[in-house]
Amino acid sequence: MIIDGKAIAERIKGKAKNCCSDCYRKPNAVAFILGENPSSEAYLRMIERTLKSVDFGYTLIRLPETISEEELLQKIVEKNLDTEVDGILVQMPLPEHISEERVIMTIAPEKDLDGFHPINAGRLFKGEKGTRPCTPLAVITIFKELDIDLEGKYIVVIGRSNIVGKPLAVMLMQNNATVTICHSKTVDLEEHTRKADIIIVAVGIPNFLTRDMVTEKSIVIDVGINEVDGKIVGDVDYDSMKDYVHMITPVPGGVGPVTNAVLLLNLIEHFRGVVRCIS
Repeated sequence: MIIDGKAIAERIKGKAKNCCSDCYRKPNAVAFILGENPSSEAYLRMIERTLKSVDFGYTLIRLPETISEEELLQKIVEKNLDTEVDGILVQMPLPEHISEERVIMTIAPEKDLDGFHPINAGRLFKGEKGTRPCTPLAVITIFKELDIDLEGKYIVVIGRSNIVGKPLAVMLMQNNATVTICHSKTVDLEEHTRKADIIIVAVGIPNFLTRDMVTEKSIVIDVGINEVDGKIVGDVDYDSMKDYVHMITPVPGGVGPVTNAVLLLNLIEHFRGVVRCIS
């Protein structure tokens, strides 16, 4: 079965569109972009389309690449204090003279749409309520939308980044799965993946997971986005696996659309924290 991420994303957007109809205003997000970067521009256009498709507010603030770090941080603080702004994201990568860490630390945790602030990371680790990073949240949402019970499942996560692999492993354990984190340097990786009920690949290497590393019962979730010969491909050798494994996400059209859609869920949580609705 090929998992249709676009269909799942549309269901999320359908739920989001009506969730705040009884409130005096709509959720509102602000994004910052510095300079010109085609990939960043494309990503932010997708975010804009997603937010506007459910009638949420969105403002893109364009700043010169030469802006000083202090000026940028001050602009973020201004949006932290703006009661009409519920979510903030700063598009990465940033110019070399600006510290990503300082930028992430400056965004108020209660407005941190990406879930990167250390306070939100700590809340995730402790199992407390807080903003979850969008890509791990998207993966968990896919399982929930497909009624895949994670309890007792053996899951191998390939990739150990702070953005995907590590937070996703914690979220899977919170759903009572047994999790092994592997990576590109893991010895005898196939020994782990062939035993797994679910394999989630986020290693950033095209076609890294091959058919001989999985079984017919495997559920394969491909988080990778790579450009090869002008085409977008994942971390999984999709063509050799799509008619072999039990379930698989394509790239594009799998995790990506759901990642964009769950940004709405984070924004709604921030919004509900400050706006009192009738219900």
